[in-house]
This record gives sequence, C-alpha cells and structure tokens, in this order.
Amino acid sequence: MRAKLQSKNVTINGRRTSLRLEQASWEAMADICKCEDLTLHELCSLIETRRQGASRTSAVRAFIVTYFRAVAAEYGALQAGTVKAIIPGYAARR
Repeated sequence: MRAKLQSKNVTINGRRTSLRLEQASWEAMADICKCEDLTLHELCSLIETRRQGASRTSAVRAFIVTYFRAVAAEYGALQAGTVKAIIPGYAARR
C-alpha cells in the first residue's frame, strides 16, 4: 500500500514551515485537533516541544500512533482486534 504524500503549511511556535504526510495522517491530525480543541498549528507546536532530535515528520507520525494507541487501550480495542474492519479479506486468511 503506497500513500501519496501531501504538503501543508503549518506554523510551529510562530515559525512557518511545511509538513509532508499521507492523507490518512492529515485526517488523523484533524480528528485529534477536534477532540482536543486545538488548531493544527497548536498541536504541531506541542509535538515540536517533545520531538527530541527526531525529524519533525517522524515526530508527528509517532505522536499520531501514540495518541490512537492510548485511546484504543482506554476503550479496550487493543484486546478486541479490529484489523478485519481495516483490511478487507483479513478474516478469510485465519
């Protein structure tokens, strides 16, 4: 599965820059912003303060995974299994 990267301009700690992420990552960021009542720029600034030497894009992707893992763990989805809802045909292989 190959995803096309999309560039978007963001302002991080008052400085304008761009990020190249997959559409799914941009959608995840929008969902997180909505849930947390943050703008994209505010969220990117928060991620920037914790990135510890990783590339900016890598830090954003890691944050998205960490965020949704925390949500899944809170609601028990890590034990229930949801791959078959994401990858068609998965259940048939088991």
